Amino acid sequence: MREVTTPLGPEVESWQAGDRILLSGVIYTARDAAHQRMAQEGMPLPWQGQAVYYAGPSPAPPGRPIGSVGPTTSGRMDAFAPLLMAQGLRAMIGKGERADSVVEAMRKYGCVYLAAIGGAGALLGECVKEAEIAAYPDLGPEAVWRLVVEKMPLVVAIDCQGGNLYQSEPPKYRKGGGC
Repeated sequence: MREVTTPLGPEVESWQAGDRILLSGVIYTARDAAHQRMAQEGMPLPWQGQAVYYAGPSPAPPGRPIGSVGPTTSGRMDAFAPLLMAQGLRAMIGKGERADSVVEAMRKYGCVYLAAIGGAGALLGECVKEAEIAAYPDLGPEAVWRLVVEKMPLVVAIDCQGGNLYQSEPPKYRKGGGC
C-alpha cells in the first residue's frame, strides 16, 4: 500500500496498474455539469498537480463535513478529461473504463486513473476531513468541491504507460467456467 499526498508530481509516472494507494491531501470533485462549464468558461482553479474525483457529495449529516461521496461513472467526463490533463492534472478518480483517447492523453501528460469502490460512498465519505464548495455553487452537488481527504483507499486502474486493469484482469476470471 502506497501512501501519497497531494499535490502530485512526476512520481505518478512510476505507478503501475494494480498498485494500491492511500491518498491524502486536497482533491477536487467535478462531474458532468462542472466539466462542461470549465470547457466553455475556462478553469476556475489551477489543476497543476491536482486530482479530480468524479463524485457528487451528498449533504453532510450532523458533525460531519460531508455525507456519502461515492464515485460516478468516469466515461461521462471522457470528452473533457484531456483538457484538464493539459492544465497539469495528475490523477482522475472514479469508476469504470475510459476511452482510448483518454488513455492516450494520460500517456502524453503523465496522469493516472485511480478507481474508487462503487457502492462504498459512505465509507469514502469517512475519509473526508474538510469540504467546501470551490466553484459553481449554483450546480449544487455537481459544483466543484474542495475536499481534504485522509488515507482514501484507491487502486491504480490505468497507469501512465497504458497498463489497464479493465483490459488485463477480466480474462483471468473468464477461465475455468464458473456459475
